[in-house]
Amino acid sequence: MLIKEITLNNFRIYKGNNAINLLPDDNKNIIVVSGKNGFGKTTFLMSLVWCLYGRQMDKVDELYQKEIADKGGYGKYIGNTLNRLAKNEGETKFSVSVTFKDVKIPEISCNEVKITRTFDTITSTNDKVEVLIDGYQNQLIQDLTTDGKQDGEEIFIRDFILPIEIAKFFFFDAEKIVSLAEINSPEQRRILSKAYTEVLGIKKYEDLKDQLENIQDEYRKKSAKPQERAEFNQIEADINNKQINIDDIDDQIQELNQEKIEKQSESNDIQMKLVQEGNMMTLEQLNELKAKERELNEKILSLQNELKDLFDLIPFGLAGETLMDVSTQLENEKNYKDNKYKQEDVKEKTILILDDIEKEKKQFKGVIEVEVRDFYEEQIKKLIKKHFFSDVPDLPSIFNVLHDFSDTQTNELNTLVNHLKHTFKDAFTRLNDNYLRAKSDIDSIRRKIRMAEKDAEDEYIANMRAEKKRLDDRIFNIDKDIYDLGEKIGGLKNEIKTLKQRQEELRKKIDDSRRYSEKDKKTQELISQLKEFIKEFKITTKKKLEENILNELNILMHKKNFIHRVVVDINQAGDDVDINLFDVRNEKIDKGSLSMGERQMYASALLKSLVDESDIDFPVFIDSPMQKFDKDHAENVIKEFYPNVSKQVILFPLIHKELTESEFELLKPNVSKAYIIDNFNTDASKFVEIPPESLIDKYNELYAN
Repeated sequence: MLIKEITLNNFRIYKGNNAINLLPDDNKNIIVVSGKNGFGKTTFLMSLVWCLYGRQMDKVDELYQKEIADKGGYGKYIGNTLNRLAKNEGETKFSVSVTFKDVKIPEISCNEVKITRTFDTITSTNDKVEVLIDGYQNQLIQDLTTDGKQDGEEIFIRDFILPIEIAKFFFFDAEKIVSLAEINSPEQRRILSKAYTEVLGIKKYEDLKDQLENIQDEYRKKSAKPQERAEFNQIEADINNKQINIDDIDDQIQELNQEKIEKQSESNDIQMKLVQEGNMMTLEQLNELKAKERELNEKILSLQNELKDLFDLIPFGLAGETLMDVSTQLENEKNYKDNKYKQEDVKEKTILILDDIEKEKKQFKGVIEVEVRDFYEEQIKKLIKKHFFSDVPDLPSIFNVLHDFSDTQTNELNTLVNHLKHTFKDAFTRLNDNYLRAKSDIDSIRRKIRMAEKDAEDEYIANMRAEKKRLDDRIFNIDKDIYDLGEKIGGLKNEIKTLKQRQEELRKKIDDSRRYSEKDKKTQELISQLKEFIKEFKITTKKKLEENILNELNILMHKKNFIHRVVVDINQAGDDVDINLFDVRNEKIDKGSLSMGERQMYASALLKSLVDESDIDFPVFIDSPMQKFDKDHAENVIKEFYPNVSKQVILFPLIHKELTESEFELLKPNVSKAYIIDNFNTDASKFVEIPPESLIDKYNELYAN
């Protein structure tokens, strides 16, 4: 898939229609779009993300999430996007169009797909999206529309262009992707793991398996007893209803978050007015405190999520004595089993020796009395045990096996016990201390802000204070409602898990007694093969991802063999993925200890490896390239990363700072097109195509001063 053209119409600094052709040619995959700060580089990237995802663009990058929150919600954020000159001339609409080539749509042949998103500041409450396939609307869009909503276009973009969960791997600020190296909380890993499963193609096989199992369930119902069929239908209905409830609650949480953003913005505006009236703090000081407050709020939220994961272990900690009794019993059971085998081995060898003596005794001419024979046989048994099997303890005469765990189950329990004994307390104490410290710091900041507010009690100030209190109370209640709804979702997910366990038991019960049709047998065969394939696919993909990340790191980093081993840890459910790096001493490397340049190298290697392992063919857009690289790292990235990460790579560098003249010379053999963003008016920029070999000279000519 390639992007042929992007057209921005009255979008922020781009006045009127501004089209840019991005098709690479001559087997050169890189397009450079440059300009000075404030001329529209980041806006260009943001326009593309907005065109594809609209209201959901905050899921692509935290940058958009913060900007939307700062502006007081998506409506205000996008409503201020109309170009100022166009607005003064009476224009009310702005839009972005993206034209794709080589889009693969099942059962539909097409040359081009054009997506246009439009917003009217006067009449629109939502974006309007149009998808044209070879210049025409297609029935496929109507087929994708659900419940009469105008969402077919949004579904088409997610299903056939690029899923929103993985867009972060294709649109990114090279300076900010270092955040991938800082992901460490379970919640962050779970969110990222969804993207991994999408990128690596695991999800589509899981979905196919689920579809086949649904087909087989229909066969089961036909051969099940009436009571079993009724229970099976009830379980399916309960699972579907609970999933619908989860989706509804998710929508409620989204609406509450949007309301919170709006109320927080209004409260901040009032606070600024109160501070101005108080004349005790400058707006710059206030903004600095507000920024610190936001950072602490994010830190507190992250710590709460980590604490929430530890809370799941607290019941086991409270039942520590019982848990230790179980662990001790399991150890005794294991010892009993092991010693039982050894005792049986002793007995077997003793019998063999006695049998041999018995054979020899038949050759003996004399008479051996029974008492003498019994004496020597008993002594032989004792001496064999004493001299050859002295380490084998005697078995208790009575021993009850209570649990009979498998080795895997025993190891899992021992891991839990060791975690509770050794790391849980330290982790809980550390998180709790950090949480209390962050709460103390944020309370201190809020006290400073309150002290700076106007103390006068005239009616105007009193009304502002009352309104701010009303807004803050509503924000507090929204946070409480979101927490309660989150707990409700957790409860529903646990109920679904229990229902699915019962569903699986019922499936086995029905399978044991039913007759299989030919179609049924084939479906069962396919499901078994698919399960085995998914298992092997995960193992193979994990190994290949580990190898690719390590190879890419060794190619990009100038400290060769600094990273000796890469391990991709995926839990059994597949909803938690963590990537660990190890040095030559096989010691785990704290990714937080890496330099900013090394973190960027790691993130780049991860992105390249994921793209290589995926079957997703999509252009890569990189803002602020080369920002944190030293000379050697920059050269490696130019020669190895940009030419190979995708068939179409669009870079947005700041010439001389994020891309030096010598670096561009290294890049130039792979540059297909080059553009300079010309800011010809304070409120208007346009794209000017420049021959790649003349880019630096033209840039210097335009911006010499």
